[in-house]
Amino acid sequence: MNTRCPIFKLRSGFVKAKWLIGLLCLLSGQVWAQTDSVITFAVPEKQPDKTKLKALGIGTGLAYASFLTAASQAWYKDMSRTRFHFFNDNHQWQQVDKVGHFWGAFHQSRLAVAALHWADVPTRKAIIWGSLAGVILQTPIEILDGYAVDYGASTGDVVANALGSAAVLSQYLVWPELRLQPKYSFHTTRFARERPAVLGSNVPEQMLKDYNGQTYWLAVEVAHFLPPTSRFPKWLNVAVGYGTEEMVYNDVDTNRQAGFRAYRQFYLAPDLNLSALRTRSKFVKTAFFILDMVHVPAPTLEFNKRQKFKFHPFYF
Repeated sequence: MNTRCPIFKLRSGFVKAKWLIGLLCLLSGQVWAQTDSVITFAVPEKQPDKTKLKALGIGTGLAYASFLTAASQAWYKDMSRTRFHFFNDNHQWQQVDKVGHFWGAFHQSRLAVAALHWADVPTRKAIIWGSLAGVILQTPIEILDGYAVDYGASTGDVVANALGSAAVLSQYLVWPELRLQPKYSFHTTRFARERPAVLGSNVPEQMLKDYNGQTYWLAVEVAHFLPPTSRFPKWLNVAVGYGTEEMVYNDVDTNRQAGFRAYRQFYLAPDLNLSALRTRSKFVKTAFFILDMVHVPAPTLEFNKRQKFKFHPFYF
């Protein structure tokens, strides 16, 4: 147990990722209204739109600088500083926070690729530089953590961020589209009441902090793996999920002493591919593109070592 750290690096994963994803969504303007998961390698390539690219660069720079300044004031203002160091938290929180980092970096990269594509950056460059966004946006925060006495840079977080970005890059280079996407869902739990200061005292806080209620999914776009003649609906995915429960303290021994025994949960469920739904509304298409990072509630089969198989008619 890391006694120096009262909140056990709970800012990591989804907490940091959601701010950076929101930043990219706000910067994108009309990007999403004309973009789907398929990126065509046009021949010849268009020349970058300098006006769009300049606006994107200035907007991203100003917004990200503002974010780092605000984060520094909110998270590090009253924190003791020390030499840069690493903190091994890979054994904590049943690794749900690491999956959250992967999810965040993936979608930061996905949105960045779309933004560069909108600015008519040559396709291969848009894919390569956009895919690096997850690592580029997250790394400065890990550096700030590295100088904080109560935290420390996490190698596990850095690896998870890199894997999230790599998942975008590799799919676009192998296919002209994203066929596998991580998604997030949330439900409230009774465990947040045990430690509201750490796990959240209200629903918005719990969505960020309560790992017991967070489920991460890997959605497979089945139709894209089938022959073009297949009638399998493009809007229907199959998703496998991962979550945990009874995780009130990150340290296993402390958690057990408090009467909790954390266990892992695995899920199988249908998933809605929102980006595949046809609409003429740019606003709706924009919303679908952004919301495709979230798993829509659906009938779900759960497996865990404690209860074995369990069916949920409508699982969040």
